[in-house]
Amino acid sequence: MDPEGSHIEDDPDVKVMMAGSTLKKVKSRSWKKQRHFRLLEDAMTIWYKSRWAGKSHSTFSISEVEAVREGHQSEVLQSAAEEFPAELCFTLVFHGRQGNLDLVARTPEEAKAWIEGMRKLIHKAQTMDEKEKQDQGVRDWFQKADKNKDGKMNFKEVQTLLKMMNVEMNEDHALHLFTRADKSESGSLEIEQFVHFYKMLTQRKEVLKVFQDYSEDKENLLLEELETFLSMEQYEGGQSYQLATMLINRYEPSESAKKQGIMSLDGFQSYLCSQEGSIFKPKHLDLHQDMTQPLSHYFISSSHNTYLLEDQLLGQSSLEAYIKALKRGCRCVEVDCWDGSDGEPIVYHGHTFTSKILFKDVISTLKEYAFKASDFPVILSLENHCGVEQQTVMAQHLSKILGDTLLTTLLDGQIPQQLPSPQELKGKILLKAKKLNNPEDCLDGTQTDEVSDEEAEDAESPTTGNPPARKKSKLSTALSDLVVYCKSVHFRDFEHARSHAKCYEISSFSENKAQARAKDEGTDFVRYNTRQLSRIYPDGIRTNSSNYNPQEMWNVGCQIVALNFQTAGLEMDLNDGLFRQNGCCGYVLKPDFMRDSNTRFSPDKPEERQGYKPLRLSIQVLSGQQLPKVNQKEGSIVDPLVRVQIFGVPRDQDMKETTYINNNGFNPTWDETFHFVIHTPELALVRFVVEDHDRASRNDFIGQFTLPFTCIQAGYRHIHLLSKDGIAIPPASLFVNISISELT
Repeated sequence: MDPEGSHIEDDPDVKVMMAGSTLKKVKSRSWKKQRHFRLLEDAMTIWYKSRWAGKSHSTFSISEVEAVREGHQSEVLQSAAEEFPAELCFTLVFHGRQGNLDLVARTPEEAKAWIEGMRKLIHKAQTMDEKEKQDQGVRDWFQKADKNKDGKMNFKEVQTLLKMMNVEMNEDHALHLFTRADKSESGSLEIEQFVHFYKMLTQRKEVLKVFQDYSEDKENLLLEELETFLSMEQYEGGQSYQLATMLINRYEPSESAKKQGIMSLDGFQSYLCSQEGSIFKPKHLDLHQDMTQPLSHYFISSSHNTYLLEDQLLGQSSLEAYIKALKRGCRCVEVDCWDGSDGEPIVYHGHTFTSKILFKDVISTLKEYAFKASDFPVILSLENHCGVEQQTVMAQHLSKILGDTLLTTLLDGQIPQQLPSPQELKGKILLKAKKLNNPEDCLDGTQTDEVSDEEAEDAESPTTGNPPARKKSKLSTALSDLVVYCKSVHFRDFEHARSHAKCYEISSFSENKAQARAKDEGTDFVRYNTRQLSRIYPDGIRTNSSNYNPQEMWNVGCQIVALNFQTAGLEMDLNDGLFRQNGCCGYVLKPDFMRDSNTRFSPDKPEERQGYKPLRLSIQVLSGQQLPKVNQKEGSIVDPLVRVQIFGVPRDQDMKETTYINNNGFNPTWDETFHFVIHTPELALVRFVVEDHDRASRNDFIGQFTLPFTCIQAGYRHIHLLSKDGIAIPPASLFVNISISELT
């Protein structure tokens, strides 16, 4: 099998990478060590080791790398700029939460070859179609298992490979498949024969059964048979004819079948594994919501203490943390400012040992990365602990660095009755901070203002644990003047807000205060959030950067539910799940009953709202495909189980799980069906988690996928699993059959 696109290996830059280079790996000004790096034969894996590490080495896949930065484009390389010239330096930036790899080459030519070569390989990995990805996968397995590198694989090597692939198969069956594939009866498989072996191995009985239920000749689906399948099983209704034609053209590998308008089993399986066959409605992945409503009508993806990469007490403050959050579609970032010793304001978690970065560097980073993932506005939440002088310096930096990007005047010069829309604010950064006056007034001079709850809490809790003392602080007019639509105010109560508050006044609530109000005054909170923004932040005791469950806050319509983006887990899965829709733009339109200021909706009594229509959700968990190994120990194979969790209003919270399957991560079959009743479908999120069952200790996480209930496509669907960091781990997936019906 000639690998498609094999010419990449002939590229001169890629050849340099394959030959290997000794590069300096730099972690800090004091930590710099030589490592030997090379690109493996699969042109997809980078291998590296130190000269002294004996046999141990590390690898990573090209698909894990998001971008290559040239020169001194990271904090680490900037700090070592005097020692290493820019033309020798480059940075590999990884997807998700993995840290950068900062490298220094020996010559500018070598650096250039690695930079250009990596970029070409990343581009190739990103542009491969499904078929090429599958072929690449097969080639990768072949390379891994061909231990003696003779381009052939004997039966012993195949048995080792099955273990690597997470398959427990009895020897007779494995030998039977091996013999069928070994057409030349040579006792070993060359790559072509290995592809045949792999095809037999991955033949999916459950897909074949669905296929044959609709195919009269059991060999192919005629256009009308595919159409029937789409309308009966996939709920595609009126558009099934056009869809059937499009799917054959797009996924049928055989040209002759395409011409006849029929679909083979291969084409059918390709369709089911594609985006059209996935659980997520493709239309909902794109920007499709009305973006012209007031800001208060949207949930907004928001980060807490954005500058931190780790915990809240000792962790590193970093510009990379802002870059990672903004690239994830985050639209509200936080900056904690303190007086710097040389007149330059600094950013860190006050009264702790977290490291410090310059305010002006944060603003420059914001300017560069704010609109890479989304055009919609970014709210800069300023927690201000500076004296007046350095506040004025902050104002100068904001104006000078951000220029027109910073919104500093009312859009239409009128007294605002409601907040502007994301559409009107495209490409703008809004400052959320204290203001001496109202946007429609004009005042001069320095005045005093109250400190917000969070500023006071931050100033006290890390050091003393005492309750915050409210104190007066001085505000700089220059800084105050930059605040327009997000004026931070202390929250009194909902009654006061209803009669006195302005739409541009925003209050912050700690998670505990927000939870208490949501519980006691749910409907009032929902109504308040139709007109004003509210920001929720994690309690001060979460010094390990753990997160609270954002769902409770979304249930009462809070827009800015700030989470520690650096901490993987359930809470960030929910956040990623909610904001995966609408083009990942960081704004999701709230349901209509949360945008009506006279709403009667209460999350505790969903049945009392107008238009209450509960739904029944049935999920048949059929099978899993190529789940990754959790334990890298030789011969260890996973025992997977699937848990389905519903998050939403209290009555919708639910969880069901399958039994576990012994020793099969390759193609486990469960065939178990779960039923749920969803009272408020518009707020529900569904999370699928796969775990490795462990009798003795906690189960190990294998993968998950979370999505809004309203984005689910019913029918036979694949769920493409994500790692703990929210990164795709192809080809790992679940195969399910979903039906949604009205509760009668």
